[in-house]
Amino acid sequence: MPPLIRAELVQTPVQLYRYLLRCCRLLPSAAMQKHYRHAIRQGYNSHSDEDDRERIHLMIQRAIADADWILHKYTKK
Repeated sequence: MPPLIRAELVQTPVQLYRYLLRCCRLLPSAAMQKHYRHAIRQGYNSHSDEDDRERIHLMIQRAIADADWILHKYTKK
């Protein structure tokens, strides 16, 4: 189950970047939000030159799954 409703609409790296930043807002503390925002920004910058469509698609799927895991880890009580 994706963390936000529109995860299935993410098709491009920019859409993924914005989606992950919106997921950060759901984290409980400001420190966690800052940490994950920085990690998202670093990942986006380090993969900005990727041009293989299949690899980009796999990275998008993996990032959404990782965001789901992180949100469940920190929000379940």
